[in-house]
Amino acid sequence: MEYISGYVDHIIFQNSDNGYTVLELVSGETTTTCVGMLFGVTDGMNVELEGEFTEHPSYGRQFKAARFVEKEPEDESAIERYLGSGAVKGVGAALAARIVRRFGKETFAVIEKEPERLAEIKGISERKAQEIGIQVEEKRSLRSAMLFLQQYGITLTLAVKIYNTYGEEIYSILQKNPYRLADDIDGVGFRTADEIASKVGIRTDSDFRIRSGLLYCLQQGAGEGHTYLPQSLFIQRAEDLLGVEAEPLEHNMMNLVMERRLIMKRQGEEVHVYAASYYNMEANVARMLKLLNISMDVSEDHVYESICRIEKATKRELAEHQRQAVASAAKEGVLVITGGPGTGKTTTIDSIIHYFDLEGIDFMLAAPTGRAAKRMSETTGYEARTIHRMLELGGEENIGFGRDESNPLEADAIIIDEMSMVDLTLMNSLLKAVNPGTRLILVGDVNQLPSVGPGRVLKDIIASKQVPVVELTEIFRQAKESDIIVNAHRINRGEQIILDNQSMDFFFLKRYDADKIINVTLQLVLQKLPKFVDASPMDIQVLTPMRKGLLGVERLNQVLQRYLNPPDASKSEKERPNGVFREGDKVMQTKNNYQLEWEVRSRYGISIEKGRGVFNGDMGIIRIIDSFASSLTVEFEEGRMVEYPFGAVEELELAYAVTIHKSQGSEYPAVVLPLLGGPRPLMNRNLLYTAVTRARKCVTIVGDERVFAQMVDNVQEQQRFCGLEQRLLETI
Repeated sequence: MEYISGYVDHIIFQNSDNGYTVLELVSGETTTTCVGMLFGVTDGMNVELEGEFTEHPSYGRQFKAARFVEKEPEDESAIERYLGSGAVKGVGAALAARIVRRFGKETFAVIEKEPERLAEIKGISERKAQEIGIQVEEKRSLRSAMLFLQQYGITLTLAVKIYNTYGEEIYSILQKNPYRLADDIDGVGFRTADEIASKVGIRTDSDFRIRSGLLYCLQQGAGEGHTYLPQSLFIQRAEDLLGVEAEPLEHNMMNLVMERRLIMKRQGEEVHVYAASYYNMEANVARMLKLLNISMDVSEDHVYESICRIEKATKRELAEHQRQAVASAAKEGVLVITGGPGTGKTTTIDSIIHYFDLEGIDFMLAAPTGRAAKRMSETTGYEARTIHRMLELGGEENIGFGRDESNPLEADAIIIDEMSMVDLTLMNSLLKAVNPGTRLILVGDVNQLPSVGPGRVLKDIIASKQVPVVELTEIFRQAKESDIIVNAHRINRGEQIILDNQSMDFFFLKRYDADKIINVTLQLVLQKLPKFVDASPMDIQVLTPMRKGLLGVERLNQVLQRYLNPPDASKSEKERPNGVFREGDKVMQTKNNYQLEWEVRSRYGISIEKGRGVFNGDMGIIRIIDSFASSLTVEFEEGRMVEYPFGAVEELELAYAVTIHKSQGSEYPAVVLPLLGGPRPLMNRNLLYTAVTRARKCVTIVGDERVFAQMVDNVQEQQRFCGLEQRLLETI
């Protein structure tokens, strides 16, 4: 590490969110451009920077600072320079000179201890004197707080969040209960708070620690898709996490139950432990479905006459189950339509839309993701939006949904496609915005993987048998010509597939070594499949069951990035812990972020539409990496441009390869699926079925045919602990 000292001549750029700063530092006769996370540095300040000199491809030689220490001004000219720099509001160069002439080297001592004495100087009132004193003290307090927090290993970006939340309270909070950070601040989890607590000296059996750990166990469960944990498993996880006995755990559990932060629900011989929010969501979803589940006063004869007119107008004859679905959509308040690929879900939706048109029924179409909504629009000819956009997420003054019980959706009917992807949280928000009397039609393939978020909404609604369900089972003639569809149904029925590569759209290339599988995958993505399916290599999607391992997402993405978007002097890069982001990279958002702003721009760069919210699974391309502004810009579906400050790029990951779970609701021209083994609970029929059904024109599996056969036979799905089915039975 190298050190340089001097005074800040001027700040060129400073990001107020994460402290990334570009400044000019003057040391003697030398001026140096310095960059780094330097939150709290201001013009005129005397500092010592620790870091190293680097050569930026565009801006030349710079000093990249890792940290800084403020130095007291050493002489009267340095004091005058700081005060006159604009760092203190209302004090310009002339006034700074008068202050220093009056108090000399004691200027800062006077400002900090006797600010009222500044009023001795012409042009400074008593009120202004106090304001100057407050400003200087606030800046000193901020810098002290940053140094205090960093000694506990807290990053500068996080330290800024903590200081902005608590101000001067941070000292007492960290000494007494640092676990408050996990409750109050986004980005601070239990483990971060626990690490700070151990450095502060909080006891491992502290009630603060145990309570936070118990809530964290449920939070981790939600990340795995559970809405509750069985009490025995919950206690076991908490013991493993906290390293304490069961007695203090149970004592604190009861306290959290009394505070209504936990809900304990007995189910037969078992007790289910919920975070209160998830129990309440399950209960609300069940209650609202009951309110919507009413029969409409519609003549059966009239409905079937309308269906005949639709068949005549569209020149297609509906199968019996499709007719039943259209009739149920006319008569029922809530309807579920489920079926596998090729069973006519799209035709059924289209026929229902025709019926609504004939009857003058206003309807809305929506799906969980931008890709699914776009596909719905293309197949129906009507506008379909994401559920988030339909619910008007994030207006100018609102970071939640604009549509809810107080401002419901204005429609007579709502059709939601790809319902297997909808988690409990989104379903709860959707139902809040639907008035009783509005028809709600939920369409999806119940054999797909469940949602990434907590819950298994579609499966639980169907299993409860409390709302009407129409299952489409007939595979249509055109679909029978696709081995993707035929084989998907065979997989779903547990039938083994002959892997002889006699197909036109379903191939299996047998390889038994990870490196050879990767080489074949590269050839397919770069050379063979783009021509075969008439798409670019970026449109070919590699899917894999796992994140880690020889054929996991992390390794595959590094290899694919090297070949699909290699380093280039014309492309800017951003370093990250396990690699780099590069302009042109294909990336995916890994968590819901309701506050990120996006805009759609015209061809001239003028903003024509704005909104908020980027969601788990959204995929896009990095268009700009701007080191000077400390941000990168990603273009998502529908031309939505999102600017990420460098402090938020951990929400992105490369997406040349993605897990099968993350591919839900998406459809790609071609899919490549490397298979060489993995944990048995993960390598199941459900996962394989989902992967195969993501492809529109071609599926190529590269790997061990024995693993493929084992997945077809393995019906052991990863268990989810969810209670919506039971809530529906209780409510209805």
